[in-house]
Amino acid sequence: MGQAALARHGDSPKNSASMTELLEQISALIAEPECDRERIELTLTDGYAHALSLEGEKWRLEKRIDELAHGLQRGDTAGKAKELSSLTKRLDGNAGELVLLRRRLGELRRHAGTVRLLTS
Repeated sequence: MGQAALARHGDSPKNSASMTELLEQISALIAEPECDRERIELTLTDGYAHALSLEGEKWRLEKRIDELAHGLQRGDTAGKAKELSSLTKRLDGNAGELVLLRRRLGELRRHAGTVRLLTS
């Protein structure tokens, strides 16, 4: 997979916005003394789907890093090194987002178990 293909799957503004929105939804639900079961379940589902998306991106980044590392000896070493640097930064950011999201989803699950759930 080339750099252009990874860019299509990478850190787009949409992905950042959806992560921010998801974290805001989780925080809002945790702040409520009473929670709507459907909203919690939907938010957890959305959150785990986003986590799977981040894991897929992590896999694609790792695969490309591996390809570049194995081909470093063959031509355009400077270009490959620059791409490796960029990819490893993205991989670090991806890992941080994944850890944060999983932590917040766990907090929401625990919160849902300790508060009164409204059934609609």
